[in-house]
Amino acid sequence: MRTVWFVSRLFTGVFAGFMVGVLVLEFSLRGAEGAVYTQVRLVELDRLDLLAAATLIPALICTGVVAVIGHRRGGSWVPAATVTVVLAAIFLLSAVVNMPINLDQADWRPDQVPTDWLAIRDRWQVSHAVRTVAALAGFGLLLIAGAPPRRPARI
Repeated sequence: MRTVWFVSRLFTGVFAGFMVGVLVLEFSLRGAEGAVYTQVRLVELDRLDLLAAATLIPALICTGVVAVIGHRRGGSWVPAATVTVVLAAIFLLSAVVNMPINLDQADWRPDQVPTDWLAIRDRWQVSHAVRTVAALAGFGLLLIAGAPPRRPARI
């Protein structure tokens, strides 16, 4: 149980840190013209989706396992369950908003930026900011939640 708890915190923290890094990069691009923004997004889209999945999915699974085991043992399982819901909501928001935009932007060319690129950028960035705040809140909750529930003593 302690290993799963550690892995849950580790992947949730790495995911939250990754999200902050992307948020800083994206907000740094707010003043860039369409061609520059597009070029940077194409670089981001090369591998960053893989990193997001490689951190979010294990965080979600391990945190869910901690919640289920904690509930079965009668321990404090609510923080892990809450973070599991938060991570699932991040996954859902990503699938509904960010991933379709990513797929669309993968076909953009710096010399032919869509006329509505600013609106698309803003939608992606707002959604990403929401995901980042949620990821940080979830990680913070795991940090203050304390140790995982122990296995009951056998008599």
